[in-house]
Amino acid sequence: MLDTLDAAAVRRWCASGLATLQRHQGEIDGLNVYPVPDGDTGTNLVLTLTSAQQALAMDLGTLPDDGHTPHGHALRLMARGALLGARGNSGVIVSQILRGLADALAAAPAVRGRQLAAGLADATAAAYAAVARPVEGTLLSVVSAAARAAERADSDDLRTVARAAAEAAARALARTPEQLPELARAGVVDAGGRGLCLLLDALVEVITGESPGQPAPAPPVRRPTATAARETGSDAYAYEVQYLLDATDEAVTRLRAELAALGDSLAVVGDGSGTWNVHVHVNDVGAAVEAGVVAGRPHRITVTRFADQTAPAPAPAVALPDGRAAVVVATGAGIAELFAAEGAVVVPANPSTGELLDAIRATGAARVVVLPNDPNTQSVASAAAKEAHGLGVKVSVVPTRSPVQALAALAVRDPKRRFEDDVIAMAEAAGACRYAEVCHAGREALTVAGPCRPGDVLALVEGEVHLIGQDLTDTCTAVVDRMLGGGGELVTLLCGADAPAGLADRVRAHVERSWPFVEVQAYEGGQPHYPLLVGVE
Repeated sequence: MLDTLDAAAVRRWCASGLATLQRHQGEIDGLNVYPVPDGDTGTNLVLTLTSAQQALAMDLGTLPDDGHTPHGHALRLMARGALLGARGNSGVIVSQILRGLADALAAAPAVRGRQLAAGLADATAAAYAAVARPVEGTLLSVVSAAARAAERADSDDLRTVARAAAEAAARALARTPEQLPELARAGVVDAGGRGLCLLLDALVEVITGESPGQPAPAPPVRRPTATAARETGSDAYAYEVQYLLDATDEAVTRLRAELAALGDSLAVVGDGSGTWNVHVHVNDVGAAVEAGVVAGRPHRITVTRFADQTAPAPAPAVALPDGRAAVVVATGAGIAELFAAEGAVVVPANPSTGELLDAIRATGAARVVVLPNDPNTQSVASAAAKEAHGLGVKVSVVPTRSPVQALAALAVRDPKRRFEDDVIAMAEAAGACRYAEVCHAGREALTVAGPCRPGDVLALVEGEVHLIGQDLTDTCTAVVDRMLGGGGELVTLLCGADAPAGLADRVRAHVERSWPFVEVQAYEGGQPHYPLLVGVE
């Protein structure tokens, strides 16, 4: 049993946490509220912790040269490795939890119970700050409950506080279906929260030498689901504004109040050395930037205009000439070739923060746009952009959720425009491109379009199931009709790796008959899981 958390214990915690996540990887992947076959939270957390362990292993136990204690040095290495290896939203948030712990505990002479409680409080703040629109019933609720329990324990005994945090996290995880109807309908708990509980259990085991009891994460109920709406942009405000700000704590306090009066989704996060990352959704962009000028020195200003419920996320986009470059995430060989033909650097699907950062640096450009093409990759892209900013590279992220949106964004690039103006144009083009995905249901579920069974054909529009069919071609043509019913001049079709021969030709022929003034472009995308991706501009 340990009285303090030393560097060796940090290393054992990372190794034990990774091993635990690996054992439960399939279980966590299965906690997916969609019937489509792409749940990968468990895999993403394993890859995130693998990177953390690699960072610790490469250090080889050397003495810290950063002025921090040995345990603080180990925690910083673990957090840094997790950040660079983070995949998916849960991976990014877990990396921020580790960063919060490292920041709070790095300089502490010894880590006992009260220090661990303070570290969990900072970890919670860092986790919430990493999300533009925090949602309860997720990993955030679980870490928050752990931190509150650790504080209530009010003890210097490390074992008492660690146990209190882990037990509270397990109880909070069991409550997540009560907080999110999507989880309740699915009969599952939050996948990221489950992963965090396993990490806290591993910490208890390292500290106490005893395996904690594993309470059932949630009552086993039926799994009908698929109704979860993915994150969208602010409904009340049209623009997202982000910038870095050099300012004092007092000035930032006033800034928060001013920005809160202008809009919502406000997050102002500092690095402890006078630099702040400011994020807000507003209608008056000028006022938001002016408030930053009054508070201090804003720089790396980015603006995104939300259109057609485009998702909130970092920011905008750009081209290749004049010191610019584009980095695009792609699933499927055909899609990768399309992006490469547009002059973009292509990164394989589900990249880590470090992989995206390497791609950004490899361009050699001073201004880079990143198009993630997946809601779950947006947090990773944002983290990579922040890291790149520290290297002097200006990076903007256009929050594309589908490859068809990225194609629309890349098509409007113009190196003759200012970078910021080009970014706004790309974001507008992506937002004006509605997208749909057609796939086969992986399990029985209850969707907003009705119940589905394994093998049924599902058509998802903007991430939500709109149609359920039995015939692939009929469902594909029906979803195109539904999308064109809202207007459109150009339809883009990307055929997947498992698409039957002639699918695109049949959909094209239907559009030519039913919508004679609409242009159709069809490509072999090669993406897995989805026989057809559709974009309508």
